[in-house]
Amino acid sequence: MLKSEHLIYRQNGETIVPKQLLIEENNGAIELAQELISCFEKSVGKPQKDLDRALSEQEGDNTDYRIQRGLAHLLKNHFSTFEIVSPLEPQELRQRVFTKAAHSTPTPHNRQLTLELVAEELSTELNRTVVVSEIQQGLYADLQENRILTQFEAPAAETLLHRYNLSQVQGILYRATYIEINAHRNVPGQYKLLFRYLKLFQLMAYIEGDADHGFTITIDGPASVFKSSTRYGLALAKLLPALLHVSRWELKVVLENRDPYSKTLKKGRFSLDSNCGLVSHYPPDKAYDSMLEASFAKRWEKEKTQWRLEREVDLIPIPGSVMIPDFRLVHPNGEEFLLEIVGYWRPEYLRKKFHQVRKAQVDNLILAISERLNLDKAGVNFQNVPAKLVWFKDKLSPKAVLASLS
Repeated sequence: MLKSEHLIYRQNGETIVPKQLLIEENNGAIELAQELISCFEKSVGKPQKDLDRALSEQEGDNTDYRIQRGLAHLLKNHFSTFEIVSPLEPQELRQRVFTKAAHSTPTPHNRQLTLELVAEELSTELNRTVVVSEIQQGLYADLQENRILTQFEAPAAETLLHRYNLSQVQGILYRATYIEINAHRNVPGQYKLLFRYLKLFQLMAYIEGDADHGFTITIDGPASVFKSSTRYGLALAKLLPALLHVSRWELKVVLENRDPYSKTLKKGRFSLDSNCGLVSHYPPDKAYDSMLEASFAKRWEKEKTQWRLEREVDLIPIPGSVMIPDFRLVHPNGEEFLLEIVGYWRPEYLRKKFHQVRKAQVDNLILAISERLNLDKAGVNFQNVPAKLVWFKDKLSPKAVLASLS
């Protein structure tokens, strides 16, 4: 996503209109994107300071410099790999060089001699030839400007512009105080994907409706009555690409922006719908929400049992929310159980989760709970929970779950 300094929008009354670039042939935005991509391709194998210098030269006195910097930021953070290249960890290398240099007079001749001695020592230790230029490059290789662009996965110019337009809209959500999503009647799998991302990003949402008529989702923003949280604002922005996979929806946002001149907070409004033309970079669906779930499913495949583990689980509507268990266990005799894994979450999420369980009114639920969670500190009372409880440490054992079924 973009930094606040890269966001461009105008305000008509209370209505916020974010910057959007036209994506069509013979367009200046396409040409700019292609030039930037080419600049990155030519900089592979070079330090970031060389890339930054090339970008600055390309920018020149262009009045659209904020657009160029925003596009370059996306290329750096989503398509590039910068690495520290040094014969030793830079901190350890500096200690060696400076310790050896302390025993001689600081002259150009002695400096070169010191570097040659260190290079000779490292050549013996590493069992390969280390030259003086490697020592010089590695001394401060951990500075961001000296990190080497080792890999660049060049996107199509259109892909970069789609990402830019999406990021401009995501930036609106950084300062949201209230968000309302109306997800009209859709394919059930699209609802599940959206709710899984709500769960993954740990957003505070109130959900009303059902799969037959659609859902209204109300989300507290990072600038609401709670203390403003940059991390929460980013998590909220990350939800937008998931929403784009829902076929019919509307989004309404109320936000607060600080006026650059008066420094006072001004209220703004923003709306969007499924005809917006934005393109998501998220995959249509992902198999698992966490490594914990993926590991459990993989280990289940090795178990010799009649119980079948299924990923697709129906939504369980509860007042103010929906519950989406992680798995369903199905026996050939028709018996079914729902499995919810409660791993490493914040206290407020844990309280909400156990509140959901009590309101779900299902009698075939299994809760797998990490022993690493401090439920007492989180204010969670798991006594009289209407579910079978399975405790685990680092990994959830399929055998433990099967034992709870017997």
